[in-house]
Amino acid sequence: MVIVAGHLLVDPHQRTAYLAGCVSVVEQARRASGCLDFTISADLVDAGRVNVFERWESQQAVEAFRGSGPSDEQQAALLAAAVAEYDIADVRLLT
Repeated sequence: MVIVAGHLLVDPHQRTAYLAGCVSVVEQARRASGCLDFTISADLVDAGRVNVFERWESQQAVEAFRGSGPSDEQQAALLAAAVAEYDIADVRLLT
C-alpha cells in the first residue's frame, strides 16, 4: 500500500477557487483502479493551506493515475508544497 500525504500552500484568497478546480481530480482518482481513498481539503486553521491525503493499493496504481501531474493552472497557483509518498508494509485497524 502507498500513502501520499502532505500539504500545499496557495494564496488564502484563492484557496476556494483552487479547491473547486480540484473536484474533477478527486472524482477521477476515486474512480481509478487501485485508489482506496483520495482527498484534497481546506485546512481548518491555516487559510492558505490545502491538505492532501491519498491511499493506493500499489505504487503502480499511483503512477498510472498520476500521469503528468497537476495541470499548469494548478501548478501556477502553488506557493509551496510538502507532499511525500510512504510505502506501507502493514496495517492495524483501529475500529
